[in-house]
Amino acid sequence: MTLGRTIPALPARDVAASVVFYRDRLGFATLHHDGGFAVVGRDDAVLHLWESSDESWHERDDLRERPVCSGAESFIAGTASCRIEVDDPDGLYDELRPKDVLHPVSREAVSATDFGTREFSALDPDGNLLTFYRWETA
Repeated sequence: MTLGRTIPALPARDVAASVVFYRDRLGFATLHHDGGFAVVGRDDAVLHLWESSDESWHERDDLRERPVCSGAESFIAGTASCRIEVDDPDGLYDELRPKDVLHPVSREAVSATDFGTREFSALDPDGNLLTFYRWETA
């Protein structure tokens, strides 16, 4: 048995705005967009974006239902992360650096980790973390 490619699903307060961000700032194409759900892709990387815009949790009186009830509460947007393997993290870093998408820990350079990757991180409009990495060979 072999597992295949994963497709992260990231919560977004406004899927339409996120689609524009992923297209214009990260270079993803819109593969599907239907209201509160979208699929974006770049090369072999595919991401699902789902709307997390339920604000009704602010008004709930029953603490047993607060804060999560629908599973699409607005505060969920920005709590996700994913790692995307790239063949040239330095080249992608150079492409994305002027687009004001880098996580504060990555604003200076691509980093080498103690577990064997070369990587940097970016944030989408909601604060979901995207880490672009390459495994370094010994």
